[in-house]
Amino acid sequence: MTSDTLGIIYMVTGAGPVVKGVLLLLLFFSITTWAIILIKWRYIRKAQKESADFTELFWHCKTLSDAFSKAKALKSSPVARIFIIGYMELSKFNKARNKSDKEVGEPELDDSSISVIGNLRRSLRRSINIGVRRMTQLIPFLATAGNTSPFIGLFGTVWGIMTTFQGIGLSGSASLAVVAPGISEALIATAAGLAVAIPSVIAYNYFIGRIRLLDSDLQGFATDLLNIIERETQKQRG
Repeated sequence: MTSDTLGIIYMVTGAGPVVKGVLLLLLFFSITTWAIILIKWRYIRKAQKESADFTELFWHCKTLSDAFSKAKALKSSPVARIFIIGYMELSKFNKARNKSDKEVGEPELDDSSISVIGNLRRSLRRSINIGVRRMTQLIPFLATAGNTSPFIGLFGTVWGIMTTFQGIGLSGSASLAVVAPGISEALIATAAGLAVAIPSVIAYNYFIGRIRLLDSDLQGFATDLLNIIERETQKQRG
Protein backbone atom coordinates (compact mmCIF):
# COMPACT_ATOMS: atom_id res chain seq x y z
CA MET A 1 0.00 0.00 0.00
CA THR A 2 1.08 3.59 -0.59
CA SER A 3 1.64 6.05 2.21
CA ASP A 4 -1.53 7.95 1.19
CA THR A 5 -3.64 4.80 1.47
CA LEU A 6 -2.12 3.94 4.84
CA GLY A 7 -2.76 7.50 5.98
CA ILE A 8 -6.44 7.29 5.04
CA ILE A 9 -6.79 3.93 6.79
CA TYR A 10 -5.12 5.38 9.88
CA MET A 11 -7.48 8.37 9.87
CA VAL A 12 -10.54 6.12 9.56
CA THR A 13 -9.45 3.74 12.31
CA GLY A 14 -8.47 6.64 14.53
CA ALA A 15 -11.78 8.49 14.14
CA GLY A 16 -14.31 8.65 16.92
CA PRO A 17 -17.36 6.32 17.14
CA VAL A 18 -19.79 8.87 15.68
CA VAL A 19 -17.55 9.57 12.68
CA LYS A 20 -17.05 5.83 12.18
CA GLY A 21 -20.83 5.37 12.25
CA VAL A 22 -21.22 8.10 9.62
CA LEU A 23 -18.58 6.45 7.43
CA LEU A 24 -20.29 3.05 7.75
CA LEU A 25 -23.62 4.63 6.72
CA LEU A 26 -21.95 6.28 3.73
CA LEU A 27 -20.32 2.95 2.83
CA PHE A 28 -23.79 1.36 2.78
CA PHE A 29 -25.04 4.20 0.58
CA SER A 30 -22.08 3.77 -1.76
CA ILE A 31 -22.48 -0.01 -2.17
CA THR A 32 -26.24 0.29 -2.69
CA THR A 33 -25.83 3.18 -5.14
CA TRP A 34 -23.31 1.33 -7.32
CA ALA A 35 -25.44 -1.83 -7.26
CA ILE A 36 -28.46 0.17 -8.47
CA ILE A 37 -26.37 1.92 -11.13
CA LEU A 38 -25.16 -1.39 -12.57
CA ILE A 39 -28.60 -3.04 -12.41
CA LYS A 40 -30.48 -0.14 -14.00
CA TRP A 41 -27.79 0.50 -16.62
CA ARG A 42 -28.05 -3.09 -17.85
CA TYR A 43 -31.87 -3.06 -17.67
CA ILE A 44 -32.40 0.24 -19.50
CA ARG A 45 -29.71 -0.53 -22.06
CA LYS A 46 -31.36 -3.86 -22.88
CA ALA A 47 -34.82 -2.24 -22.95
CA GLN A 48 -33.64 0.40 -25.43
CA LYS A 49 -31.94 -2.14 -27.69
CA GLU A 50 -34.85 -4.58 -27.78
CA SER A 51 -37.38 -1.76 -28.24
CA ALA A 52 -35.43 -0.43 -31.21
CA ASP A 53 -35.22 -3.97 -32.65
CA PHE A 54 -38.95 -4.57 -32.20
CA THR A 55 -39.93 -1.21 -33.69
CA GLU A 56 -37.91 -2.01 -36.80
CA LEU A 57 -39.41 -5.51 -37.01
CA PHE A 58 -42.93 -4.18 -36.47
CA TRP A 59 -42.84 -1.90 -39.49
CA HIS A 60 -41.58 -4.76 -41.66
CA CYS A 61 -44.30 -7.20 -40.57
CA LYS A 62 -47.24 -7.65 -42.92
CA THR A 63 -49.77 -8.58 -40.23
CA LEU A 64 -50.27 -7.86 -36.54
CA SER A 65 -50.18 -11.58 -35.75
CA ASP A 66 -46.72 -11.81 -37.29
CA ALA A 67 -45.56 -8.89 -35.15
CA PHE A 68 -47.14 -10.56 -32.11
CA SER A 69 -45.05 -13.72 -32.58
CA LYS A 70 -41.86 -11.61 -32.75
CA ALA A 71 -42.86 -9.46 -29.77
CA LYS A 72 -43.12 -12.50 -27.48
CA ALA A 73 -39.39 -13.17 -27.95
CA LEU A 74 -38.39 -9.66 -26.79
CA LYS A 75 -39.27 -9.86 -23.10
CA SER A 76 -37.17 -6.86 -22.04
CA SER A 77 -38.72 -4.44 -24.54
CA PRO A 78 -41.39 -2.13 -23.09
CA VAL A 79 -42.55 -1.34 -26.64
CA ALA A 80 -43.08 -5.05 -27.35
CA ARG A 81 -44.98 -5.40 -24.06
CA ILE A 82 -47.46 -2.64 -24.86
CA PHE A 83 -47.97 -4.13 -28.33
CA ILE A 84 -48.71 -7.55 -26.80
CA ILE A 85 -51.26 -6.00 -24.44
CA GLY A 86 -52.86 -4.05 -27.28
CA TYR A 87 -52.95 -7.11 -29.54
CA MET A 88 -54.53 -9.27 -26.81
CA GLU A 89 -57.17 -6.59 -26.17
CA LEU A 90 -57.93 -6.50 -29.91
CA SER A 91 -58.15 -10.30 -29.99
CA LYS A 92 -60.68 -10.28 -27.15
CA PHE A 93 -62.77 -7.78 -29.05
CA ASN A 94 -62.62 -9.84 -32.26
CA LYS A 95 -63.69 -12.99 -30.42
CA ALA A 96 -66.60 -11.17 -28.82
CA ARG A 97 -67.62 -9.70 -32.19
CA ASN A 98 -67.49 -13.08 -33.93
CA LYS A 99 -69.62 -14.57 -31.20
CA SER A 100 -72.07 -11.69 -31.57
CA ASP A 101 -72.20 -12.26 -35.36
CA LYS A 102 -73.22 -15.89 -34.84
CA GLU A 103 -75.85 -15.10 -32.25
CA VAL A 104 -77.53 -11.90 -33.43
CA GLY A 105 -76.21 -11.27 -36.92
CA GLU A 106 -74.03 -8.39 -38.10
CA PRO A 107 -72.97 -6.05 -35.22
CA GLU A 108 -73.07 -2.29 -35.38
CA LEU A 109 -69.54 -1.51 -36.51
CA ASP A 110 -69.65 2.16 -35.56
CA ASP A 111 -70.34 1.42 -31.91
CA SER A 112 -68.00 -1.57 -31.80
CA SER A 113 -65.08 0.28 -33.36
CA ILE A 114 -65.47 3.15 -30.90
CA SER A 115 -65.57 0.64 -28.06
CA VAL A 116 -62.41 -1.22 -29.08
CA ILE A 117 -60.44 2.00 -29.65
CA GLY A 118 -61.47 3.30 -26.22
CA ASN A 119 -60.53 0.04 -24.53
CA LEU A 120 -57.25 -0.10 -26.41
CA ARG A 121 -56.38 3.46 -25.50
CA ARG A 122 -56.98 2.77 -21.80
CA SER A 123 -55.03 -0.51 -21.93
CA LEU A 124 -52.06 1.07 -23.70
CA ARG A 125 -52.00 4.01 -21.31
CA ARG A 126 -52.05 1.64 -18.35
CA SER A 127 -49.29 -0.48 -19.91
CA ILE A 128 -47.12 2.59 -20.54
CA ASN A 129 -47.54 3.70 -16.92
CA ILE A 130 -46.55 0.23 -15.68
CA GLY A 131 -43.53 0.15 -18.00
CA VAL A 132 -42.29 3.57 -16.90
CA ARG A 133 -42.88 2.70 -13.24
CA ARG A 134 -40.87 -0.51 -13.70
CA MET A 135 -37.98 1.40 -15.27
CA THR A 136 -37.93 4.02 -12.50
CA GLN A 137 -37.86 1.49 -9.67
CA LEU A 138 -34.86 2.00 -7.32
CA ILE A 139 -33.80 5.17 -9.16
CA PRO A 140 -35.29 7.54 -6.50
CA PHE A 141 -32.74 6.08 -4.08
CA LEU A 142 -30.01 7.63 -6.23
CA ALA A 143 -31.60 11.04 -5.78
CA THR A 144 -31.91 10.42 -2.03
CA ALA A 145 -28.25 9.39 -1.79
CA GLY A 146 -27.14 12.35 -3.90
CA ASN A 147 -29.08 14.84 -1.79
CA THR A 148 -28.38 13.48 1.69
CA SER A 149 -24.84 12.06 1.52
CA PRO A 150 -23.06 15.46 1.61
CA PHE A 151 -25.06 16.46 4.68
CA ILE A 152 -24.39 13.14 6.39
CA GLY A 153 -20.69 13.60 5.69
CA LEU A 154 -20.85 17.20 6.90
CA PHE A 155 -22.47 16.04 10.13
CA GLY A 156 -19.56 13.64 10.68
CA THR A 157 -17.09 16.45 9.98
CA VAL A 158 -18.77 18.88 12.35
CA TRP A 159 -18.94 16.25 15.06
CA GLY A 160 -15.28 15.36 14.56
CA ILE A 161 -14.19 18.99 14.74
CA MET A 162 -16.25 19.50 17.90
CA THR A 163 -14.53 16.49 19.47
CA THR A 164 -11.14 17.82 18.37
CA PHE A 165 -11.68 21.23 19.94
CA GLN A 166 -12.99 19.60 23.08
CA GLY A 167 -9.76 17.63 23.28
CA ILE A 168 -7.77 20.83 22.72
CA GLY A 169 -9.62 22.48 25.57
CA LEU A 170 -8.89 19.59 27.92
CA SER A 171 -5.22 19.35 26.97
CA GLY A 172 -4.65 23.11 26.92
CA SER A 173 -2.53 22.82 23.77
CA ALA A 174 -3.51 24.35 20.40
CA SER A 175 -0.44 23.53 18.33
CA LEU A 176 -0.78 22.36 14.74
CA ALA A 177 0.48 18.90 15.69
CA VAL A 178 -2.46 18.52 18.06
CA VAL A 179 -5.16 20.12 15.88
CA ALA A 180 -4.29 18.74 12.43
CA PRO A 181 -4.88 14.99 13.01
CA GLY A 182 -8.32 15.47 14.51
CA ILE A 183 -9.47 17.88 11.78
CA SER A 184 -8.14 15.63 9.00
CA GLU A 185 -10.02 12.66 10.50
CA ALA A 186 -13.18 14.76 10.60
CA LEU A 187 -12.85 16.04 7.03
CA ILE A 188 -12.67 12.50 5.63
CA ALA A 189 -16.40 12.19 6.38
CA THR A 190 -17.18 15.11 4.06
CA ALA A 191 -14.96 13.61 1.37
CA ALA A 192 -16.80 10.29 1.71
CA GLY A 193 -20.16 12.04 1.45
CA LEU A 194 -19.12 13.76 -1.78
CA ALA A 195 -17.73 10.49 -3.15
CA VAL A 196 -21.21 8.97 -2.73
CA ALA A 197 -23.19 12.01 -3.90
CA ILE A 198 -21.36 12.81 -7.16
CA PRO A 199 -21.89 9.46 -8.97
CA SER A 200 -25.41 9.22 -7.55
CA VAL A 201 -26.48 12.56 -9.03
CA ILE A 202 -24.78 11.86 -12.38
CA ALA A 203 -26.41 8.42 -12.64
CA TYR A 204 -29.82 9.76 -11.59
CA ASN A 205 -29.83 12.46 -14.27
CA TYR A 206 -28.60 9.98 -16.89
CA PHE A 207 -31.28 7.40 -16.12
CA ILE A 208 -34.08 9.95 -15.95
CA GLY A 209 -33.06 11.25 -19.37
CA ARG A 210 -33.05 7.73 -20.83
CA ILE A 211 -36.42 6.91 -19.28
CA ARG A 212 -37.95 10.07 -20.73
CA LEU A 213 -36.74 9.05 -24.19
CA LEU A 214 -38.23 5.57 -23.75
CA ASP A 215 -41.48 7.08 -22.47
CA SER A 216 -41.62 9.27 -25.58
CA ASP A 217 -41.03 6.20 -27.77
CA LEU A 218 -43.81 4.32 -25.97
CA GLN A 219 -46.26 7.20 -26.42
CA GLY A 220 -45.40 7.49 -30.11
CA PHE A 221 -45.70 3.75 -30.74
CA ALA A 222 -49.04 3.58 -28.91
CA THR A 223 -50.37 6.40 -31.08
CA ASP A 224 -49.16 4.67 -34.26
CA LEU A 225 -50.71 1.36 -33.17
CA LEU A 226 -54.07 3.02 -32.46
CA ASN A 227 -53.98 4.70 -35.89
CA ILE A 228 -53.32 1.35 -37.59
CA ILE A 229 -56.21 -0.31 -35.77
CA GLU A 230 -58.52 2.61 -36.56
CA ARG A 231 -57.68 2.27 -40.25
CA GLU A 232 -58.41 -1.46 -40.08
CA THR A 233 -61.82 -0.88 -38.51
CA GLN A 234 -62.60 1.77 -41.15
CA LYS A 235 -61.74 -0.75 -43.86
CA GLN A 236 -64.12 -3.25 -42.26
CA ARG A 237 -66.83 -0.58 -42.15
CA GLY A 238 -66.21 0.23 -45.79
